[in-house]
Amino acid sequence: MKVIEYFTSENKEHWKEQIALADWSAAKFLLKLLNNTQKFDELLGGDGKLFFLLDGENIVSFVTLTRQDCIRDENMFPWLGFLYTYPAYRGNRYSEKLLKYAEEQAISDNHPIVYLATDHIGLYEKYGYTYLETRKDYLDEDTRIYYKKL
Repeated sequence: MKVIEYFTSENKEHWKEQIALADWSAAKFLLKLLNNTQKFDELLGGDGKLFFLLDGENIVSFVTLTRQDCIRDENMFPWLGFLYTYPAYRGNRYSEKLLKYAEEQAISDNHPIVYLATDHIGLYEKYGYTYLETRKDYLDEDTRIYYKKL
């Protein structure tokens, strides 16, 4: 298995077709953003990255590393988001592997801390994340904010 970055990869249509197969509404939203990179940059900040963990030509997991997320706070960045593992690959800690890769990228970009926003309780704690607080996201919904010092 290997990790690639969407925006610097070839065959973007192939990757978008695979994202479209994900049974998760946030993946559908991500696909809309990928089809309109201006909107992607507007919502998630410029220079965002989308990482895929691949099994051959199949996406196992994906995650974003961006300047913004659904929480608008200029003092909190970067954000990890859209973390997803396809059902056939679940139970093998592939999400953890991809999170670690994204964290390493954040470190190489001189970011000593990363944030994520989620509704999940108990998932990210096992990866070393600490609950910070609950805030309203840009859709005015409660979202839990976690952080991790790298």
